[in-house]
Amino acid sequence: MQQSAKPVLYSYFRSSCSWRVRIALALKGIEYDLAPVSLIKDGGEQLTGEFCAVNPMKQVPALTIDGITLSQSNLAVLNKVGAEKQQWAQHFIASGFQALEQILEGTAGQYCVDDELSMADLCLVPQVYNAERFKVDLSPYPTIVRLNGALLKLEAFKQSHPSRQPDTPPDMRA
Repeated sequence: MQQSAKPVLYSYFRSSCSWRVRIALALKGIEYDLAPVSLIKDGGEQLTGEFCAVNPMKQVPALTIDGITLSQSNLAVLNKVGAEKQQWAQHFIASGFQALEQILEGTAGQYCVDDELSMADLCLVPQVYNAERFKVDLSPYPTIVRLNGALLKLEAFKQSHPSRQPDTPPDMRA
């Protein structure tokens, strides 16, 4: 799809998996070219032959570095719509957050594990975004809410936020 000397990240602005990769690249100071892949336009660009040549799994993110493409393996996307999808998302996010809140009560400092950024932090923020998107009540998870607030103040998390991506629809931009 794109030729570049820099790594190329094939991403969708709202993909939490893509967001985790954007955060990691920002934290490491790795410059990259972004190749937005619309997951909704005309059935989704991820289904086109052009993107399938990059990632036969037809999923974002895909990161091409030195001619090698690394891709994320995801569970099959829930093929339900409307309130049923929201109810499903609320159930599973809340279930995961119940366990995570207990763990974080014992490990958290400024971040998920003491005062050092870790992979847990890169995973937490996109999942809280999903929770907010699906209207999960976050009041039972004060540690998660506190950590998310602290992490969102960091520049890497700000610049990689879905609302600041080039493929973000205008009405969803920060």
